[in-house]
Amino acid sequence: MHPPKRITEEEIISQCKAGNLKYQEMLYKQFYGYAMGISLRYSLNRDDALEAANDAFIKVFNAINNYNTDKPFKAWLRTIIVNTAIDRRRKDLKFQLNIELDNAAPLSSNVGTVDNLNAQDILKLMNELPAIQLTIFNMYEIDGYNHDEIGTMLAIPASSSRVYLSRAKERLRKILRQEAQNHG
Repeated sequence: MHPPKRITEEEIISQCKAGNLKYQEMLYKQFYGYAMGISLRYSLNRDDALEAANDAFIKVFNAINNYNTDKPFKAWLRTIIVNTAIDRRRKDLKFQLNIELDNAAPLSSNVGTVDNLNAQDILKLMNELPAIQLTIFNMYEIDGYNHDEIGTMLAIPASSSRVYLSRAKERLRKILRQEAQNHG
């Protein structure tokens, strides 16, 4: 008995481009966990994340013929997932943008403990951030977008992206100081 032939990512994508539903299902199953991981970072809850991930896959299947096979598929998929999740939240984020900037306190220039955290510690603390700060922190620090790209994607000035990132980091520092005082 021969082991089943492993189907490559290239074969799956090629068959998806041909409209083969079996291969679309394979692609979905292969990248579902990856898509949900990204989507969860940009969504308020698991249901929203699931909707964003599924919407992203629909976009992927509709646009798969535009995918350039010279580039990594995961990067192309990630961009679609991030954009889809952000599109779903854009209305709520715009509302929060206005409220948060109106009530904003001046920024502190203290650099400290947050810069020495590992990714797992930061992910735990990120649940404390307001949605707009969390979104921009994710986009900049985790997904590697620059402030101009973030501004374009969220329809805000790049300078606002910088402010929200600074505030996110400052808030994380404050939480860390409070935890250190509580445990120290």
